[in-house]
Amino acid sequence: MSQETPDSDGDCAQDVADFSWDDYLEETEAVAVPHHAFKHVDQGLQTGLTPGMKLEVCVRSEADAPYWVAAIITTCGQLLLLRYEGYQDDRRADFWCDIMTADLHPLGWSRQHGKTMRPPEGVREKHPEWEAVLEKALAEECSAPASLLETPQRGRDPVELLTAGCYVELQDGVDPRSAWAAEVEENVGGRLKLRLLGTEGLPDTPATLWLFYLHPRLHPPGWAKEQGCTLRPPSELLALRSEEEWEEVRQRISDLPEDDALTAELAKDQPAVADHCFKDGMKLEAVDPAAPISIRPATVTKVFDEKYFLVTMDDLCGIEESEAAGRSFLCHRDSPGIFPAQWSLKNGLPLSPPPGFQGSDFDWADYLKQCEAEAAPQHCFPVEQGEHGFKEAMKLEAVNPLSPENIHVATVTRVKGQYLWLSLEGLKQPMPELIVHMDSLDIFPVSWCETNGYPLVYPIKPSVEKERKIAVVQPEKHRTPPKSSSPDAVKQQIANQSETGGQGNGKYCCPKIYFNHRCFSGPYLNKGRISELPQFIGPGNCVLVLKEVLTLLINSAYKPSRVLRELQLDQESRWQGHGETLKAKYKGKSYRATVEIVRTADRVADFCRKTCVKLECCPNLFGPRMVLEHCSENCSVLTKTKYTYYCGKKKSKRVGRPPGGHTNLEGGVKRRGRRRKRRKQLFVHKKRRSSASVDNTPAGSPQGSGEEEDLDEDDSLSEDTGSELQDDLQDDSEQSVEKSQPATPSPSPPPTPRPSRRRRKPRSPSFSDDENHPPSPKTSKVEPPQKLCLDTSPLEWSVSDVVRFIRTTDCAPLARIFLDQEIDGQALLLLNLPTVQECMDLKLGPAIKLCHHIERVKLAFYQQFAT
Repeated sequence: MSQETPDSDGDCAQDVADFSWDDYLEETEAVAVPHHAFKHVDQGLQTGLTPGMKLEVCVRSEADAPYWVAAIITTCGQLLLLRYEGYQDDRRADFWCDIMTADLHPLGWSRQHGKTMRPPEGVREKHPEWEAVLEKALAEECSAPASLLETPQRGRDPVELLTAGCYVELQDGVDPRSAWAAEVEENVGGRLKLRLLGTEGLPDTPATLWLFYLHPRLHPPGWAKEQGCTLRPPSELLALRSEEEWEEVRQRISDLPEDDALTAELAKDQPAVADHCFKDGMKLEAVDPAAPISIRPATVTKVFDEKYFLVTMDDLCGIEESEAAGRSFLCHRDSPGIFPAQWSLKNGLPLSPPPGFQGSDFDWADYLKQCEAEAAPQHCFPVEQGEHGFKEAMKLEAVNPLSPENIHVATVTRVKGQYLWLSLEGLKQPMPELIVHMDSLDIFPVSWCETNGYPLVYPIKPSVEKERKIAVVQPEKHRTPPKSSSPDAVKQQIANQSETGGQGNGKYCCPKIYFNHRCFSGPYLNKGRISELPQFIGPGNCVLVLKEVLTLLINSAYKPSRVLRELQLDQESRWQGHGETLKAKYKGKSYRATVEIVRTADRVADFCRKTCVKLECCPNLFGPRMVLEHCSENCSVLTKTKYTYYCGKKKSKRVGRPPGGHTNLEGGVKRRGRRRKRRKQLFVHKKRRSSASVDNTPAGSPQGSGEEEDLDEDDSLSEDTGSELQDDLQDDSEQSVEKSQPATPSPSPPPTPRPSRRRRKPRSPSFSDDENHPPSPKTSKVEPPQKLCLDTSPLEWSVSDVVRFIRTTDCAPLARIFLDQEIDGQALLLLNLPTVQECMDLKLGPAIKLCHHIERVKLAFYQQFAT
C-alpha cells in the first residue's frame, strides 16, 4: 500500500517508508555524500538572522526592564546567542534566547515607541559614558531586518514562507526581459511545484514545473514591474488561449499583493549576476539542459546585455527556427553546463558531435574552420574551485530531469572538476548517466525524501532474496493489525498518511521535537550522548519525526537493546497508532521490535511524555516544549531512586537474565567485546548546523554481526538493572582505554582531591587522573579507569588551557591543531568523532584516541560542574 507516483517512463516513486538507506548502504558497502556538500539544503533552513546582525532586546535583569542593543554571535535553529553592545570580545555575559518568545526588535524600535534604553550593569561598569556607545551602535547599518522579527514571520525559514497558494514570478528561460507568474501548489523542503497562471484546467505539462526556491529564475511578486520586464506567458502556452484571455490573466498578475518578507528572503539568497564577455557567434561546449547526458558543441546565438546571453545547441540538420528555440537556454557568466572548447578533450571525456556532422572523429580546429567561427576564450569562463565532498561510488538522491516529479536513489560514477556523473537507480528502462554541477539544486543528501515525506524511487530487490537469520519480536502480533481493526480502517489509515506526506500544517504534521539536554536522563540513557543530539527534530510527518526521535534515543542508551525492550508494543496494548519496526545493536547482536507511534499532531505531546515515563527520565527530556533554563518538573534536585518513584515507573519485579542466558561478568571484570566497524547515521536533521553525519551506533558498542535476535530470548542484560549505568560506563571506558593506552603504560600522577565549588578560580586549570588498582578476583565490579578530576569548569577554559590539557595526554602532537584553530573550552565540549575527523583531517585511529580524552573531559564536566 505504498504511495506511488507514476512517471512518463512507467517508473513509479515508492513510499520512502519501504526503503531503508541504512540497510541499503550496508548491503552495497557504499557511503553517502556528506550533508555539508549540499549547500542549498542548509541554506533553506536558515531563519535569515545571521551572526553580526544587531537588534534591541529587553534587559530583564534591570528593575524597569529597559532595552539595549545586542549582537548575534551564533544561531542554532530558532535559538540565538547574543552579546550586549559594550562587551566587545568579552563573552562572559553572552546569553541564549528563543526567537519565538524573546522580546526582540530592530535597531531604532525603542526610540520610535518611546521605550527606555539603558545597558545592563556590566556595560555601565565598562563604559560610564554609555550614551556614546549607544549612539554609535544605532548609527551602524547592521540591524536585523524588521520583517524577520515580526510576529507572523519570526523564526520562520525561507522554506516555511513559500506555502501552497502563494505566488511567485518566473523569469523566462529564453528571454531575460520576460516573466510570468506561477502559483505554488506544493512545497517539499523548498522544492516547489509551480503551476503557471492562466493554465487552470490544462494538462500538467508544460503547465507545471518543479524548481528549488533558490533557482535564479524565481522572483517575488512585483519583480517584473520593478525590473521593467514584460509580462508574457511562455511561447509554448501562447496558442492555448486567446490574446484577450491572456490579457485578463496579465491584469490579475499585476494586482497580486506584494509580500515584503518573501521579497526580502528571495532577494537575499540570490547571488549577484556578474558581467560576461561573450560575443555573438562564439563556439563552446555545453550540456544540453533538455537531456543532460552528453556534452556537445554549442553557439552563443544572442547577447542580450552585459549580464545575459543565449546559448543554442549546434545542429547541422537544418532544423526550423521554432525547433532551435527549444534547444536554446539562457546563460550568464557563472551558469553551470558551459565549457570552453577542448574542455572534454583535456579532461579525457567524450564529446558528442552535433547532429548532421559528417565524419567519424570530431576535431574542434576543423569544425571552427568549417563554421567560420571562433571559440570563446578561456577567460570568459569562471575559475573552477577544487574543494568539495563528492567522490566516486558515493550515494545521494537526485531528480530525474525527464520526469522532474520523481527523485531517485543515485550513485556518483565519475567526478571531473565541478561536475558529477550520476547513475539513477530504480528505472525500468536504462538511462545514460546524468551530468550535473556540484551546486545543482536538483541533488539532495540521502534521506532527504524521508525527512520531507516525499516518495523516493529506489531499486527493487529481486523476488528471490538471500535468506537472513532474523528473529522479530512477536511478528504475527505486531505486523498485523488487531482483530478489532477492520481492513478498511487500516487502509484508510495508510491512505491518510500517504496523502499528507508530512507537508504543511495539518492533522498529521508533527511540531518540532526538542531534546532538552539539561533534564534528567534516567538510568537507561547516556547523558553524554544525549547532549550530542541535535537541538530538535522536525517539523514533518508525525510517524517519520517520532521514528527518528526514538531511533536517536535508542542509540543514546547504555544498552540499546534494553531501551528497545521498554519501548516495544506490549501484547496487551491497544492499537491506537502506527506500528514501526525499530532496530538496536548491542555487543555484536542486532535486535528488532515493533514500537507504536502516534500518527496525529494532537497526540504527540502525550506520546512523548509517556515515553519519557517508560524510560524513567524527566517527562520534559524530549517533546514539543523546549526547556531553556529550569525544568518545570524540577528534575535536577531529585535522586535516581526518588525520580523513579516520582515518574510512576516503580517495577514490582527486577528483570534478570533470561533462562539459559549468559553473563557479561567473569571474575568481576567485564569481558571486552570485539570492536566492529561503526556505521554513520543517515537521517537529514532539520536545522542542524554541524555536519556531515553522526554515529548511528552508540560509542563503545560494536555493530551487529548480521544476525538479529529476539528481545524476549536473550538481550544480554545484567541481573541488577539498576546498575546498568555504572556497568556500561565501565565497559565503554575499558574499550576506549584499550585503544588509547600506549604499549608501555607510564605511572599516573598522584590523585588531586576535588576542589570546593567556592574555591577561587586558579590562573590555569590542572588535570589529574584517579588511580585505579586492579581488582581482586572476588571483586564484583571495577571502577571506570582514568577518571579525570578538574579544578575549573571546561566552559571557562581559554585556548591556552585546552592546549595545556592536550599536551598532558598521549595526543600531545595534536595540540598545535587546537592552537591554530583557536579551540577553547566551550568548543572542546562540542567536539565529537565526525567533527574531529572532518575539521582536523585526522585518520580514524588518532581521531578515536583524541575523542577518548575529550569524552573524559565531558564526563568530568557533567559529574563536577553540571549537576
